[in-house]
This record gives sequence, C-alpha cells and structure tokens, in this order.
Amino acid sequence: MTPSNPLRDESGSTHLDSTAQIMDRISSQLGTQLSLVSPDGTRRRASRRDPRPTLVLVAHGSRDPRALTTVTALAERVREQRPGLAVRLGHIELNEPLLSEALHELTGHAVLVPLLLGRGQHVKRDIPAAAARFPDLGTRVAAPLGPHPLLAETLHARLVQTGWPERPAGAGAGSGAGALRGHAVVLAAAGSRDPESAADTETAAGLLADRLGVPVVPAYAAPTPACPRGVPEALTALAAEGRTRTAVASYFTAPGRFATQSAGAAPWIAAAPLGPHAALARLVLLRYDQARNAPAAVFRRTLSSV
Repeated sequence: MTPSNPLRDESGSTHLDSTAQIMDRISSQLGTQLSLVSPDGTRRRASRRDPRPTLVLVAHGSRDPRALTTVTALAERVREQRPGLAVRLGHIELNEPLLSEALHELTGHAVLVPLLLGRGQHVKRDIPAAAARFPDLGTRVAAPLGPHPLLAETLHARLVQTGWPERPAGAGAGSGAGALRGHAVVLAAAGSRDPESAADTETAAGLLADRLGVPVVPAYAAPTPACPRGVPEALTALAAEGRTRTAVASYFTAPGRFATQSAGAAPWIAAAPLGPHAALARLVLLRYDQARNAPAAVFRRTLSSV
C-alpha cells in the first residue's frame, strides 16, 4: 500500500511563500492601481472591464493545514498565468479568510470561482447566498470546476507522478492496452447528497477513462444515497475482476481528511490531490472568463440551472 505523495508542483518543489513571491504580488497589485491613472495624472473613468473584476477563489476549507498551503499556491499559480489580475481567497468554513470576510474587503466587481468539482449545495446555495449579503458589490458566481478535460489532464499528471505508466508522446488512448490490461483507477471523491454532483463525478470518471484507456470507477469517501459506492467497495470489485494494478486518483482540490482516508485504502498507488497544477489554474481562469463575459440574461439563466 503506497501513501499519497506530498503535494509538489511539476518541478518537484513544494509551494512556499517567499520574499520574491510577496514582492511580485505587491508589484502586480501596484500595476493594477497604476492602470487606473491617465498620463495626465487624472483617474480614468471606471468601466465594467476596467478594472477587471476581482477573482475570488472559493475554497471549502479544512482542518488539515496542507489545504490552506495548497489553495494559496493555486492562487499564486493563477496570478502567474494572468499578471495584473487581482486574485483573492475565501473559504466556506474552517479556514480564514472566510468568504464573507473576503467579500467585505472588496469594492467594485468580483467573480467567485468555486474550487469545487461538481454541482452541490455549496455551489447552488451557500456561495450565492454569501454573495447576496453584499448587494453593493457586483458579483457573479462561476460554474464549479468539474467536470472538464483539464481536470482529467491534471488527474493524469498526478497519477504519473506517483508511478502510473506514462505512454510515449503521441500515443493514443488505446496504445499499450495489453500492458495495461490489469490496470484500473478508482476516482475517489468526497460524496454529496445531490444527484447532480454524482452525475458530474461520473462524467469526470469517463473523461479520465478516455484519457487513460483503462476502467475508471467513481467512488466516495463519504457515501450517501446519491453516491452510494465507497472507495473500499470499488477497490474490492475491481480486484474481483482481476485488476491487480488499481490506483486511487484523488478527486480533491487539496489535501484533507477524505483525501487521506481514500489514499490509505489504495492497494497499489495513490495520487496526490489536484493542487496547484498549471492545468487547474487554466481551468480556474476559464471559469472566471466564462462568468465574466456571459451576457447578463445568459448568466442569470445559467446560474438558475446550476
């Protein structure tokens, strides 16, 4: 049984705040403020797109101290990919700043991007309710991160980092099928009482299966009637089918109790959570752009269907 690897970026180094990172952040914020000043020294007239809405990353929160380190590193990766964009962090519970605290400090417009992987009560009810408590702050709530092919890309990368066989460059999903005949993956997620959340996880498992060319079975650290299959149950079923190399893919944004519990059940390898991967940062910015650029009428219809 192989425990989950410590969360590291593609270079293999852990994400820690440094003096250089802090100075980069200050420079980025200063650049945003200077962009509001005309060459003659007067303040430019503000518009819907100038300045750009603040991106608020909405994390769940966890008692595991690695979770805050991880989402902070993801916020830094987002800043690197979109220089000058104001990026803030807020938590639904357990960690500071709480989302309400983060919104209280803002002025202007903001787009809230949930660091959540499917539709559920936090996305449908809790985050919009928090935004509604600040009627003077123009906010939009983006769609959850999943399901999306960029998540499958990140999951694949984390599996390879942990020891999953990497196909040669240019090889298709069916390449090396014989060598992978005994392989499978359990996609370990938190679980939800919302059937739409379970449907999103099923879709994510299908995207990862298409990418890997092996069975991927969604399972849950905290089973519910909507998400009844537990991680140990899924592992037992795959072993009964003759799958002797079953990995656990961690369908969690950051480390926490459920991710650790799921990794501990792995009979072979267990990948780290998604974390501050470059593809995940691209997906965050995609959700930000989609919510920011949607016409108001379309945005309202989209939000009402979430």
